[in-house]
Amino acid sequence: MSWDGFEAPLKARLRLFVIGVLVFSLLCTLFGRLWYMQVMSSADYSQAATQQHIRQVLVPAPRGTIVDSQGRTLVGNRVSVVITVDRSVLAKLPESQQNVVLARLAKVLGQKPKDLKARTMLCGEPGASKPPACWNGTPYQPIPVAKDVSEQVAIEVMERREDFPGIAADSQTLRAYPSPYKVNAAHILGYLSPITTEELEDMDKAGQDSVPHRSDLVGRAGVERSYDKLLRGTPGEKDVLVDAVGYTTGIKKQTAPVPGATLVTTIDARIQASVEAQLKNAIMTARKQTDPVTHRKYVADSGAAVVMDTKTGRVVAMASYPTYDPGVWVGGITQRELDALYSTKSGTPLVSRALQGQLAPGSTFKPITTAAAMSAGYGPKTRLDCSSYFEVGNRRFKNYESASYGMIGFDQALALSCDTFFYRIAYALWLKEGGNSSDVSTRDPLVEMAQKFGLGKPTGVDLPGEVSGRIADRKWKKTYYDAQKDYYCKIAANPPAGTSAFLKQFAREFCVDGYKYRAGDAVNFAIGQGDTTITPLQLATVYSALSNGGTLYEPRVVQSWIGANGKPHEIKPVVKSKLPVPRNTLKYIDTALKGTTKTGTAAWKFQGFPLDKIPVRAKTGTAEVYGKQTTSWLASYTDRYAVVMMLSQAGTGSGAGGDAVRKIYETLYNIKPAPPPGQEKPEQ
Repeated sequence: MSWDGFEAPLKARLRLFVIGVLVFSLLCTLFGRLWYMQVMSSADYSQAATQQHIRQVLVPAPRGTIVDSQGRTLVGNRVSVVITVDRSVLAKLPESQQNVVLARLAKVLGQKPKDLKARTMLCGEPGASKPPACWNGTPYQPIPVAKDVSEQVAIEVMERREDFPGIAADSQTLRAYPSPYKVNAAHILGYLSPITTEELEDMDKAGQDSVPHRSDLVGRAGVERSYDKLLRGTPGEKDVLVDAVGYTTGIKKQTAPVPGATLVTTIDARIQASVEAQLKNAIMTARKQTDPVTHRKYVADSGAAVVMDTKTGRVVAMASYPTYDPGVWVGGITQRELDALYSTKSGTPLVSRALQGQLAPGSTFKPITTAAAMSAGYGPKTRLDCSSYFEVGNRRFKNYESASYGMIGFDQALALSCDTFFYRIAYALWLKEGGNSSDVSTRDPLVEMAQKFGLGKPTGVDLPGEVSGRIADRKWKKTYYDAQKDYYCKIAANPPAGTSAFLKQFAREFCVDGYKYRAGDAVNFAIGQGDTTITPLQLATVYSALSNGGTLYEPRVVQSWIGANGKPHEIKPVVKSKLPVPRNTLKYIDTALKGTTKTGTAAWKFQGFPLDKIPVRAKTGTAEVYGKQTTSWLASYTDRYAVVMMLSQAGTGSGAGGDAVRKIYETLYNIKPAPPPGQEKPEQ
């Protein structure tokens, strides 16, 4: 029967029946689902609902403090109100509105909108500044843009949430620098910056047992970097209850963070402050002096000084000039501030000249030459002519200011810093061991002894960024020739306009046989000239070994650390090697170097100093640098300390650094300064 055959009342009842069946089916499905969710899956959904109302928050661990050897705080922590920007919130707004929010915030903070925006940009994205002025942390971490803001500014930002979406005022722990004795020590302490996503991934892949969290700051230089794992500590965790809107309503549970370890450095803040002050004074004084060669004021562009405990290798003080304020990194750094740290105009203050300054050692190298010569057949009774010059081929190698002292021994040669005495030794050994031979395996007693003293390789100090210096031997010269011959041969064949006569001649000679280790190279090597370079820290280890009887230590700037449980852990001195130099030879050199401060090139700076009670052995050095003024060196030691000072483009060894080194010893031994010594300078 067709649908049309049904009567109207029956049709209505059928429609109602079908609709009822459909409604009943839907209700059965709905109640069945509710029963499944409330009875069968109640536990799962209860857990999910709880998780939605609990936020797991990391509780940052207080970073460990850094103290000096006497317990004075060099780096600590302080609480600061910091304004942060959450990029993930800002990203949800149109770009025009983002700019409005940042401009509004910049006005409140007293910053330029352009600078503020630059600090919120991720490193690597178009238009971003260079690290660390850009944000090199994770994009999901709030970015600090202002520190130490006033309570009024913090309240304004927090009360006007609708005007500042993604902006927050938080209390954060920042690094603090109490500066006992007004000490700086920036190159020793280092600084922090956010960890990058790439670094986190690399650490995780490497399976490190202490991987930082995304919110962590990590050490980038100095002991902050070398001992980052110890200083970082372990963050705690806190389960925070929040309502549907996201506001905190309570804490379910929490685990306390474990603070980072306390680092006890080898630095004595009192000595460090003195070294920094004397280094700066020496540079400022040198800039007032006139260079007798160029007849211009000395540039004195940089310098470094190191004080080392000769019995342990521990660094008591170490300074580099120019330096910078380590607090500039706290809370983030601007591009302008970063540019100043790398600027050559300001002297690249980020570079540690003590670890990274590579310069010819000048006459401070002569004790090494003496040890090598005495191991090669010369002795205390050797007498050689300290003439005003020494001829090698058609070239005259002159003594300082063409001085002449006649027939002398090693003791006077060291005290008076006679170049020609050592020229004669180097030339004789060069002839004996092969002369112009291009065989890079040719034996060279001077080179071998320099290597035994630890030159040409890092000292192993517990600081990052140390360079190795260079021993310019036959092997190095051949390698350098292979790398540079094309460049110099082009200059020799077609000199560019303005090329100096010296460079033209050098290019021609280098192009022909620049790989040969000539007699001139050998005699220059003997007095610390030529292409050999060292760092002030390397020279300090050399003179420490002369002081302690022949032990080369790996320098250390941290002597122990104290864990969160209060248990101390000592970092013991590390012996790198023993010098293959007979004790009587070391004793002879020691006695000879005493003469430098009594009757030699540094005597005019040590008049009135109690040398009878505190014998100071020293060696001055004046290293020539092509195109620049001379480098001043003064390396010295007592029975307990080695003190080395280097001043770039500052004149003679004793003339530029003598007063400063003397005052450092007066601080070390608590000596009352004597009346100013006479100003008449002996020949060096």
